Amino acid sequence: MNNIRMPKEGEPSHSKATIMGSNGVVQALLTDLYQITMAYAYWKSEKMDDLSVFDLYFRKNPFQGEFTIFAGLEECVKLMQSFHFSESDIEYLKTALPPKTDPAFYDYLGSLSAKDITLSAVPEGEVVFPKVPLITITGPLAVVQLLETPLLNLVNYASLVATNAARFRMAAGPETTLLEFGLRRAQGPDGGLSASRYCYLGGFDGTSNVLAGKMFGIPVRGTHAHAFVTSFINLDDVKTRTLRSRDDSREIDFVDCCLKYQKELPAVLDFLPDQVMEGELAAFISYAMAFPEGFLALIDTYDVIRSGLPNFCTVAMALNDLGYQSIGIRLDSGDLSYLSNEVQAKFIRVADRYNLPWFKKLTIVASNDINEDTIHSLNQQGHSINCYGIGTHLVTCQKQPALGCVFKLVQINNKPRIKLSEDVEKVTIPGLKKVYRLFGTDGRALVDLLQHASETAPKTGQRVLCRHPIQESKRAYVIPASVKCLHEIWWDKGKVVNELPSLTELREKTKESLKTIRQDHKRALNPTPYKVSVTSDLYTFIHELWLESAPIGELS
Repeated sequence: MNNIRMPKEGEPSHSKATIMGSNGVVQALLTDLYQITMAYAYWKSEKMDDLSVFDLYFRKNPFQGEFTIFAGLEECVKLMQSFHFSESDIEYLKTALPPKTDPAFYDYLGSLSAKDITLSAVPEGEVVFPKVPLITITGPLAVVQLLETPLLNLVNYASLVATNAARFRMAAGPETTLLEFGLRRAQGPDGGLSASRYCYLGGFDGTSNVLAGKMFGIPVRGTHAHAFVTSFINLDDVKTRTLRSRDDSREIDFVDCCLKYQKELPAVLDFLPDQVMEGELAAFISYAMAFPEGFLALIDTYDVIRSGLPNFCTVAMALNDLGYQSIGIRLDSGDLSYLSNEVQAKFIRVADRYNLPWFKKLTIVASNDINEDTIHSLNQQGHSINCYGIGTHLVTCQKQPALGCVFKLVQINNKPRIKLSEDVEKVTIPGLKKVYRLFGTDGRALVDLLQHASETAPKTGQRVLCRHPIQESKRAYVIPASVKCLHEIWWDKGKVVNELPSLTELREKTKESLKTIRQDHKRALNPTPYKVSVTSDLYTFIHELWLESAPIGELS
């Protein structure tokens, strides 16, 4: 079986091939014990080959919002490719299951694969909503049951963090650069890699995670830490003083050039030379000499206005004399609104004084434990930040730690099944279904419509009755200007049957899908719930099966 995907046009040239699955730990044995015990019980009762249909979906949007980004599908398809129990897996299971387990069951497990499975799903990167099946799996009951836990594991966090990233993107706006800095705070190495991948899918521009850059082709970004600055005491720590110009035509004493500007700039920036930290200047000089075409300095080690900013401008002007344009600064503490505006004002002064228009456009990065609410607050206050480096709140999803996807049996041997609950939100929608998204004349999504797989698809321009799955009074006619079938088949009987997009294509897909959703569904405060409906026939069927399955009470 071919387990290599060659890069497509537009993917980074260093990404020569993608090994099946981004994590070798994702395998058949990455499951809960009760999946194995159920498989054994199915096998003992000779139900293991019953034709089953399961839906994977969630019941509530995360982060008090009204939309979710579906992610993780590619890893699910790759799980299909690699799904099997190895000899060592079988030997371990013999120690985990009761001693009297029939030995023939282990032979059965060793023979399993996903060759009889069909996986249909919403395309990765699509905006999705509660109750809509993200993935529908059809196949032998025992095998599909064994796939439950790994599929949920691959979809839950991926969709959660992609949604979180999309919310940060909407808060920051389309022009602001967003960088994911979460590796050191992520839940282990796999959490860190997954976060980098799905934050990029959700709209971030780059990551500090170098391994993610190599594996997924995500642009990597980063500068220095406070430790680099504090490691320098004074200018004696600058051992190499000369730097060649960008065009390689000359070489100068770069330290002397910086000292020249340190004498000039107090009149421009209104700072006192005796308050500037010499060790910080030495650090900036050293970093600029190492990266003259990528100089971006962390300026809050001591004092942003009195020391960090003057030292940055000093070094940036010296680099300009050699033909280099600096990148900008990073703020990691303090009043980000006030400081960013002060920094931008000083940049404008330097630009006007030395006739350097590019100096007004220098990057101002903010990275101080930022969450979505922080960005909304900064927008209200007014600021000059044009780049955010975001870590903890992004990758750990502190606002909500889990999405809560579920995996429910909806049909067995062509007979629809329903799960009932006193909590009506947990009642399942039975049967093999198709899902359509109906759009208005403005191109915005109006409603997602679930219907029996055998029903005729809704047609453009024809009125269709859309009903709430549970509440009888909630119904509406919709005349769609366009109709989109959300599900596509990705894996069928042992083969990948649909081309898997590159990560860059998925990122663009997410952006375009979000554009089709009304702004009131996406707003941060009190968003409007999006409607997920069923056809009149499916509504009637749900309630007839509900009555048929629910026991009748008796009063005495």
